[in-house]
Amino acid sequence: RPHLEYGVQLWNPSPEHGNWSLILSLESVQRRFTRLIDGMGQLPYSERLGYLQLTTLAERRYRGDLIETFKAFRGINGLQHIFNFSKNRHNLISNLKIKGNIPKSIQKLHRRFITERVREIWNKLPIDVRDSSTVDEFKCKLESFKKDCI
Repeated sequence: RPHLEYGVQLWNPSPEHGNWSLILSLESVQRRFTRLIDGMGQLPYSERLGYLQLTTLAERRYRGDLIETFKAFRGINGLQHIFNFSKNRHNLISNLKIKGNIPKSIQKLHRRFITERVREIWNKLPIDVRDSSTVDEFKCKLESFKKDCI
C-alpha cells in the first residue's frame, strides 16, 4: 500500500485526459489484494474495506492532501507560501482568482494542483478540525468528522 501512495500529492491522477484507466488500475491492485485475505474474497469491495478498516485510494489521496494543507496552515512543512489563506486564516482562497486573467489552458492545469484540489474540501471542514494544534489531533478530528458525515 505505501508504494501505491508514494508521492501522491505530487502526481495525483485526475480523471481528465483518459486517466480513468490509471486510477482504476491502481485501485484494482488494492481490490485484488483484499480478495486474497481469507474469508473476504466473496464480499463486495466496500464491505472488505470496512472490515479491514481501509479506504479507497482516492479517499486516501484526499486525506493526504488535507494533511499537507494542515501542515502548511500550521507552518510545519514550509509550504504555507503556496496556499492563499483568508484574512481570518481559516479558509483557502483560489489562486486563480487572485492572479487575474489566466489563459484557460493554464487554468485547467492549475485546477489539478493541491492548492485547488483541496480548497473546497478544506473550507467545508469545521473550524475545530482546522484549528487542531498537532497533526495527530487533526487526523483524529478529521476521522471523527468523516464518520459523523457518513
